[in-house]
Amino acid sequence: MTEGSKTAAGRVYADVETIARSIAAMPLPRLLVFDCDGVLAPLVDHADDSVLLDGIGDLLAKLARSGNTTVAILSGRSLKGLAQFNFDETVVVAGSYGGERRGIGTPELNDDEVELLRRLDEITVEAAKVAGDGAWVERKPTSVVVHVREADAARREDALRHARQRSAELHGHELHEGGNVIELMARPTDKGVGLDRLREECAAASVLYIGDDVPDEDAIARLTASGDVGIKVGTGDTAATFRLADPAAVRSLLSALTR
Repeated sequence: MTEGSKTAAGRVYADVETIARSIAAMPLPRLLVFDCDGVLAPLVDHADDSVLLDGIGDLLAKLARSGNTTVAILSGRSLKGLAQFNFDETVVVAGSYGGERRGIGTPELNDDEVELLRRLDEITVEAAKVAGDGAWVERKPTSVVVHVREADAARREDALRHARQRSAELHGHELHEGGNVIELMARPTDKGVGLDRLREECAAASVLYIGDDVPDEDAIARLTASGDVGIKVGTGDTAATFRLADPAAVRSLLSALTR
């Protein structure tokens, strides 16, 4: 994706109407996939305080009802964590990088996975103690996450380093790192795998993916040069074709698409 490389180097924010025309030209049926935090909802210090930008939920539902288009959320959050956004029933909701799906049961962990998750949990608790006040541990069905965004800046990297080093002593898990968070997965998956599953399920001829963080690059890497479109929200290196500034720009894009 030559244009994506140019965008990554120059941090150039694309014109919404230009992107909308590219999406409108995507072969049908289309799959439109969105990360949540930082894309549909502005980033906040604590995940429980996050809300969708005004109007975005209605715009997603309108697109999902437009015909030959599947709209999906693919988030690192658990389904429990995504429930606060109250996405319309027409929208496919996949949590835990696609490891959980709304309306579909998640297979229980086997004994080995249960033990691995217990040991990973111990590591995240240790890391949170290293970070001190403001750090917290999020527990999902198949993974644990240490959040240090609200901790003292001087101790954040020490905490994340502790999680990296201690988890490297174990086997069979996967580590995902984002902005001031590390997630340790007892049942490994990533957004690339999650996106592939969504594409196959809806037999999409083309895919749009919009994300803002490091784990989203796994999904963007799965996009093809023929018909697919990738969008990076915010700064940071990316292989995406286009870049938008923030969730407000994403809302403007959704408005253009519904028109």
